[in-house]
This record gives sequence, C-alpha cells and structure tokens, in this order.
Amino acid sequence: MPDTGIIKYLVKLRFDVDGVVERADVIGAIFGQTEGLFGPEMNLNELQKSWKVGRIEINLESKNDKTRGDVLIPMSTDIGTAALIAAAVESVDKVGPCSSRFTLEGIEDVRASKRKQIVDRAKLIMRDWSSKSTSEGENVLKDVVESTKRARVVNYGLENLPAGPGVYTSDTIYLVEGRADVVLFLRAGIENVVALEGTSVPDSIIELGKKKKLIAVLDGDRGGDLIEKELAQVVRVEKVLRAPTGKEVEDLTPVEVLHLLRSERGEPTPRAQRAERARERVETPAEPIVEKTRELFPSLNGTLEAILLDESLHEVGRFPISELVAKLESASGAQFLVFDGIITQRLVESASKVGVKGLIGHRTGEIESLPDGMRIGTFRDLGLE
Repeated sequence: MPDTGIIKYLVKLRFDVDGVVERADVIGAIFGQTEGLFGPEMNLNELQKSWKVGRIEINLESKNDKTRGDVLIPMSTDIGTAALIAAAVESVDKVGPCSSRFTLEGIEDVRASKRKQIVDRAKLIMRDWSSKSTSEGENVLKDVVESTKRARVVNYGLENLPAGPGVYTSDTIYLVEGRADVVLFLRAGIENVVALEGTSVPDSIIELGKKKKLIAVLDGDRGGDLIEKELAQVVRVEKVLRAPTGKEVEDLTPVEVLHLLRSERGEPTPRAQRAERARERVETPAEPIVEKTRELFPSLNGTLEAILLDESLHEVGRFPISELVAKLESASGAQFLVFDGIITQRLVESASKVGVKGLIGHRTGEIESLPDGMRIGTFRDLGLE
C-alpha cells in the first residue's frame, strides 16, 4: 500500500483483461485513455507532478490467457476529483490489444482510518493510565493500611492491658482509663499509652512505674477522681492530666488531646502561639506608625486599598491592593505599608526588596520568615478590630 502520510483518499479498482498483459501495459492504458478527457488540470501526469496523486500501484496475475488484478490510486484532492478520476479509469476498455473491464471497488477515506487509529491509541493510553492510576491508588491505600497496622492496639503485661506499641520503647508512658482512650491516642499519633481498665491499678502498671515516667490522663468526672486517688496510693505518677470537667477523655478529638498534653507540659497551644507572635510583631502603641495607622484606619477599612508612607509618615501612594506588588516594584522612599488586605510571605519579600520596614494589614497568612528589621502587624493587634 502507498505511503498515506499526506493522502486523503485511496481509490481502489479491480480489472479483468482478456489476454496476458504486464504492469506497464495497465499503467499505459490508464494514463493514455484518461489523458485529455477533462482538460490538463485533470490529467493524471499533471496531478502527480503537483503531488495530488501519488504513485499508482498495480497488482496482477495472469492465468488461462486472462489477467486479473487491482489498482490503487492515492489522492490528496477533494472527493469530487477523486470520484471523477475513478470514473475515468473505469472507462478504460483496452489494455494493449486486449479488451478490459475496470470496476470501482470503493474510495477509502484514509483520514477516517487514521482517526480510528488515533482513537484506538487514545483508548490504549487511557487503559494504561487507568491501570497505573489504580495501582498507585492501591499503593496509597496499602500505605494507609500499613500505617494503621503500625499503630494498632497491642496487649501489655499479664493482664493483657490495651496499649500502644510505644509502651515498650518510650521512656514516658501515658496512663488512660480504657481501650477507647488508647485508640484515641493512637489516632492522635501517640503510641506510648496504656489503659488501666478499671479503678484498681494492675500489677503491670505498678512495675512499669518503677522503670518509666508515668503521666495519667483521666476523665473529668467522679470516676477520674477515684482513679487519681488510687494511683497516688500505689504507683509513682509524675503528673495527672484531666479532661475538661464533665467530659471523658474518649469524648475529645485527637487535636484536643494534643492541646491537653501541650498545655500541661507548659507548651503553648497553637492559638496561644499565634497570639504571642501577634504581640511581638508591633512594638508599642507609642510608635508613630501605630498612631498613623489608627488615623488612617477609618478611611481605609473595607476599601481594598493600600497606602505607602515615607519615613516621615507622609503618604506617597494610594492604590488598589490588586496593583500592590507592581506598585511596590516601582516605589521609591517608602518605609511603611498600611493596607486593607492579607500580609503574605511574597508581599513581605517584595516590600523588603524596596526598603519597606513595616507592614500592617487586616490579617497575616503563613509567614515562614521575616527579613532582618522587618516588622508586621494587623489592625486587630492594634485594637482596631
């Protein structure tokens, strides 16, 4: 079959010749008997020169003084021209001295075949992708399941107390009341935990207290009171943490468990840490920029605008915050930025590059680092919201 790289249609004909002929005879008959039928623009020679007709292929076989075969004519013309050439070839009635009959078998739209190949290939790509995606999903699921297995509840001591696997390896162990509390701790990522399973302290816990630091985390109810008293009599417990009054430990969320442990260790909770960072951002209400911000706030709040101030706190620019980064790049002499928007890491870096040393906005995003000398704050820090 001919190269179909630029071919639109493939004209297919079969022929029968009453005699023995060769390929050159068939080609000569086709070119000779169609030449001049419809003018030079439809001449096969001219169409081949302009690359509108490709190399014509002839396949034939001679037997019993007859020759049969087929003709393939690749064409890059419109369908009308292809049909006209097909009809012209059908009119060839002699090959050499022998009578002949040419019959059109069909005109194949090569582009349709190519489209089918593309669609079939696309389907194969999708199947491969789907298979790979499914495999990756299965791997992710497997990782999740494995991580759950690594944090499964185990048994500890002769009493088979529910515990996390960290009870065997950690130097500090959390004592909780029941199995549900152990499961909750594991969900929070804390594996060094073991349950008492009752108000009577098991011997395994008493022995554990001789080797490791124990911290009790008990319910905030009457039952928690009784267990705390029992523990104080038979085992050394470094600290006792209690759920909020009236709540059981198993009623807490994993995040609340982590907050409880942090606060009792003297570590600030995330909310307290954020508040502390906010207090550190702006030095004192006596700073001139603070007073200037209080002066600007009524006319700035809710406008989605930004104001640039120079070292003397004179306004050197006011514009929509949508233009903020671009305006900063061309700013000159700006020392402070007060704006009705969110302070981001990108904004901090852009402002620092042009010499701005103070930013005050509505709130802050995730700020990973501040350049030396840069101070940031919010309207809420200044008591304006």
